[in-house]
Amino acid sequence: MNLSDIGLIGLAVMGENLVLNMESKGFSVSVYNRTTEVTEKFAAGRGAGKRITATRSIEEFVGSLAKPRKMMIMVKAGAPVDAVIDQLLPHLEAGDVVIDGGNSLYTDTQRREEALAAKGLNYLGIGVSGGEEGALKGPSLMPGGTKAAWEIVAPIYRKIAAQVEGEPCCRYMGTGGAGHYVKMVHNGIEYGDMQLICEAYAILRDLLGLSPDELHDVFDTWNKGDLDSFLIEITTNIFKKRDPETGKALVDVILDKAGQKGTGKWTLQSAIDLGVVVSTINAAVEARVLSSMKEQRVRASKQLPAPAPVHYEGGRQQLIDAVRDALYASKIISYAQGFTLFAAAAKHFKWNLNFGDIATIWRGGCIIRAKFLNRIKEAFDRNPQLENLMLDSFFGSILEKSQANWRLAVSLATQAGVAVPAFGASLAYFDSYRQERLPANLLQAQRDYFGAHTYERIDKPGTFHTEWLE
Repeated sequence: MNLSDIGLIGLAVMGENLVLNMESKGFSVSVYNRTTEVTEKFAAGRGAGKRITATRSIEEFVGSLAKPRKMMIMVKAGAPVDAVIDQLLPHLEAGDVVIDGGNSLYTDTQRREEALAAKGLNYLGIGVSGGEEGALKGPSLMPGGTKAAWEIVAPIYRKIAAQVEGEPCCRYMGTGGAGHYVKMVHNGIEYGDMQLICEAYAILRDLLGLSPDELHDVFDTWNKGDLDSFLIEITTNIFKKRDPETGKALVDVILDKAGQKGTGKWTLQSAIDLGVVVSTINAAVEARVLSSMKEQRVRASKQLPAPAPVHYEGGRQQLIDAVRDALYASKIISYAQGFTLFAAAAKHFKWNLNFGDIATIWRGGCIIRAKFLNRIKEAFDRNPQLENLMLDSFFGSILEKSQANWRLAVSLATQAGVAVPAFGASLAYFDSYRQERLPANLLQAQRDYFGAHTYERIDKPGTFHTEWLE
């Protein structure tokens, strides 16, 4: 019997596509799915005639793999991953490698790695980004776990990853849950990117009255410049799609009620725990929550007053340029916050995260892939100890050039009552970070007044308390 190079459990679309990717790169793959009919359908359909071994039980699956066995789990995060691991354990031997490629919470990955290490088994958490197409043609991969375990499977994953300028979009992130942590923050930044694009759309639609066809042309132009990215590209395409039933632009018949899977929320929770500001991502998560309150918003729209109509008197192109600059500047802020969170997490968890490597592997395959990421790598090449992306000479110059237009776009949207929470949060972060003196001196006085929490002074060292009521 010919034994497979690697096995995969979980034949949903991502799992199927990863299997086909692996097989196309020269690897033999065993597959298993809890529902046998799914396995049979895949083997007889997309997997037919390929070096893919369909198995009907966990025991048969494990037995079909070459040692040390390498098996990837692609099931829903949480309890289902633990259930699969429990099913595998009786059949595994020391040195085998279990790989979780789902969107698992990094603390779960750390727990699982420790539990399996105690049994002599290797465990890796690999963040996979790129959606269905990326899984099939080459995703961005963010592996975490022991370096020794990674080296066992690295030849496979480096080969199936997206390739940019001859380099695989796959670098070892660090021990424990480092890989899944990087993927989690990637998803948080993705939330921010998507919300910022939606706010740019809202301003151009509501203030300028641009049609979907006109919006297509604007975003198409943007995608040929500094904003060149996968998300801008697909947004451009979305505006051209027509609904076959009504003939209208499809975007105009889609319900404004967004969903989320939890990684954005996890990013916020980690940022709070580590004392890091990720206000752009926070605004994006909250915007999705508010969008889900559709019925309440419909009722509120009939009761709450709108501002007086704003008559924009500038030129059309002037506002388009202002929105573009606001989008670019806010995008810089979102990434600055994400990489600041990486720095705090690396220190807290003792991970040796390489920020230039992270930017490098996000250039291809993943949802947030963008030309912009080359600039982030260059920034960390210039200064590996860079405290904040805004302090880099390149990004600082962009913020300086964009500042007036950024403020114009946010102020016009605010006057018109167009909600731009992520634009506004990004600008507030910039303004707070650049100020030598914030009003927190008053806040400290308040805290000392009602709770005797003490305060520091600007003119001498030490902590002080005042009896405010005499």
